[in-house]
Parts: sequence; C-alpha cells; structure tokens
Amino acid sequence: MKKTFITHMPDQSGAFLKASRIIAIAGGNITRVSYNRAIDLHTLFIEVSATEKQLNQISEALRAVGYISDNVSPGQTILIELRLPNVPYAVVPILELIDRYHFNIPYINGQSSDDADQTFKIGIHFRDPEKIKKFLDEAAKLCPVRVLNYDKSQKILDNTVFYLSFANQLTALLNLDKSAQSALISDSNLIMQLLDDRGKSPHQTFSYIGRFAEMLKRYKGENFCAKTYRRPLLDGWTLHMIEPPCGSNTFILEKDGALLFVDCGFACYATEMLEILHRIFPDFDRMEKAILPSHPDIDHCGLLYLFPDVYVSNDGRLNFALENNSLPNFREQNKLHAPYNRISKLLTKYCPPSMSTIRALGEPKEDKPIAFICGFTFHGLHLDVYAGNGGHARGEVAIVDEKNKLVFSGDIVVNIAGFSKEQDAFNRLAPYLLTSVNTDSARATEERLALQARFDPKIYTYCCGHGVMMEPTGK
Repeated sequence: MKKTFITHMPDQSGAFLKASRIIAIAGGNITRVSYNRAIDLHTLFIEVSATEKQLNQISEALRAVGYISDNVSPGQTILIELRLPNVPYAVVPILELIDRYHFNIPYINGQSSDDADQTFKIGIHFRDPEKIKKFLDEAAKLCPVRVLNYDKSQKILDNTVFYLSFANQLTALLNLDKSAQSALISDSNLIMQLLDDRGKSPHQTFSYIGRFAEMLKRYKGENFCAKTYRRPLLDGWTLHMIEPPCGSNTFILEKDGALLFVDCGFACYATEMLEILHRIFPDFDRMEKAILPSHPDIDHCGLLYLFPDVYVSNDGRLNFALENNSLPNFREQNKLHAPYNRISKLLTKYCPPSMSTIRALGEPKEDKPIAFICGFTFHGLHLDVYAGNGGHARGEVAIVDEKNKLVFSGDIVVNIAGFSKEQDAFNRLAPYLLTSVNTDSARATEERLALQARFDPKIYTYCCGHGVMMEPTGK
C-alpha cells in the first residue's frame, strides 16, 4: 500500500537524507517526492510504498525526529497538467478554484508551449478523494486537464481520471478544437454519472465510443469505400444510391439537371461525398438541388447545408428549430440518449441546417402509425410523403413513388441482411450506446409493420436508410 507523508523539515543539508534512511531501514520504498522551496520552505511530501506495519513504523520514526508533528491524516498528492491560453492571468481561475477547495499546492511549474497556449503542471495535496474528484470535474470545464500521477489505490478517482484521459485521446484522434474538447469532457462526465447511477462499469461503454471515433477516422479519404448504384426509372428519371461504410445511404433522383436527394450521411464525410457527387454529376455545383431527409438523425442529415430547400415534416422542422436555438433536440430530450447524441455530433462535426432553408410539409392527415401528410412534386415527379409514429425518431417520414413502386423508408425499415461488413461493424455500436436505436421500440415495430402492410414488399422496392435496396420478393 501507499501513503503520503507530509513532513516539516529544517532548512539544512542532510534533512531529506535522514528521512530517506528512516524509510529504507523500515523497508519502505519512496515512490514520489514533491517539494517547492518557492511555495513552502519546509514542507516536503514523500509518497512511500510499504506494508501497513512498515508505514506505521516509518510514521513513528519520522515523528520521533520531529518531521511529523501531529496525527492528522497525511492525505495524498495528485499531479495534473493544465493547458491554458498564453495570456496574462490565465491560470488565476484555476488557482481560485484550488483556493475554494482549500487544497495545498506543493508543486507548480508553467511554461509556454507555443504562441497560443501554455502548460502548467500543478501538484495538489488533498485528504478527501470526493473533494478532489469534484475539483477535477470543475477544472475540466475551465480548461483541458490531464492527470499525470495519482494513487491508484484510491478507486474513487479512477472514473474521473478515466474519462478525462478518454476525452483527451479522442480530441487528439479527431483533431477537435478546444470548445469541442470541453463539451466532450462534459458529456463524458455525464455518461460516467449515468453509469454510476445504474451501477455499471464505464470501461466497455467508453470502449464502444472510442471504437465509434476510430471507425469515423478509419474511413476518411481514400478509405471511404462507398459503393454506388444506378437504376433507370420511368419518364427519364434515374435513381442513384451511395452506400457508405458508415452513416446513412444517400438516394438521388435525377432528371434534366435537377437532383432530389433522400438523406445525405455524416457531416464528417463531406469531402468524400462531394468527390463522389462530382464524379457522378460533373456539373453538380450548378445543378438544382433539394432534399427530403427521412428523419432528423445526424447520420442522415450531415450535409443539409448543401441544399437551398430542405423538405421535412412539421416535427422535423421543430427538431431543427430546437437545435438552432441551442436547445435539446428530440433525441436529446431522452436523458439516456442525450450525452451520446451530443458526443456523436461533436465527433461527426454536425451542424444543424439554417432555418431559412427548411420547408415544412404539414401535419399528418390520419391518426395511424403510417399517416399521409401530402403529395410532393419535383419537376414532374410525384411522390407521397407519410409520417411515421416516431417509434424510431420523431419527425421521420416515408416517401413513396407509386409510379416506380419505390419506398424510401429511412430507418423505419432497414436491410440488416444487406449490410456490408463495414456497415455491420459500425451499426452494432449504436444499439449498445443508446440502449436502443429506437425512441420507442414497440412503436417502431408497429410503424414498420404498418408501412409494409400498406406498401407490400412483394411489390415495392424498399430504399432503406441502411443496407442495400430490398427488391420486391414477388419478382
């Protein structure tokens, strides 16, 4: 076991040597020493690893020579590294926070690391692990914090140190900016609290989030192995499909220089998607474009900023209005889903579309799990738009092309059997993190069955949110 001795030594040569001999004779091992003459001329923190009996022997011997003067619990010291703006008084809020908790500072060292930042290493002595845990949570809201050294026998600190380390690793992996890092730390802390409340270990959950981030990074650039499909339709229309390794499918209805999209994938793959779109449509930038997102989940709506017209249900419009006013969207109104959804936004670089581009299609005309909203015409192509019941996500719609017998189902119906290897690995993460990908699984089942009853899979081709198109089984 380990123990930190707070010693009060005379300012003379040989004082530390004397203490070292006492510890060695008892069989103890000095694992860390902390001293800063500028802060305190006499106080020396000595961390010792030894048996309980040996620690008691050392304590009595140090007290006998006057190095320990009372029986107050010695506590322990934690060493943290802070990254602060390279401006005057940047460290003051941290020092004020330390003072508010009445912690002692046995060590402090600061230096500029570049033009923008400076790094401070601060040793903090404490007796109450709960207080230092709360302090670290607060400090992480002020600036990036890294714990360099702490006594791992104090299990109460493990979770705090773990999520701070996790957030720093993801920040480096995805090159997040400081505001994103701060938000990531905050939501990681919230996840930790939720898991603590449910008596669950955090390590597997954070491992899944880490794998989510690693996959997002892995498929960037030339590794974005999206598949593309093309199908001629009636009246000169062409259906294009882009099937990415992660994120939603993108469907594009094309005719005479006009493009109508259904969904558009993750925002972090904008460069990769635009490269594909320019390859399929060389004049893409000058073509007329509109989009009907199947629902407002971020894996379907990352590129909405490309479109001057975004057609959504009334609930879809409300979801984007909430986001534009920095309020929790419908997913985030579920406290179990909220931190994961916000982390996913950060990792995928999602931004809500401008409300000036949103075109609300109206309210459902029926009280059914799949309810007709309106007909929608785009350059002579007629589509029918139906509202789901919100089982998967509030604001979801199904879009039906009766003439070509196509159903754009979003995530009301997905082709799990048609997932690529990459999609299968990626899509296994969300159900674990969110408990369920559905807002209400029973309602999601009800709307899926209702959609398939109304538009028979034996007759209609289902253009699903994930997985290859499901061809009519009656063929």
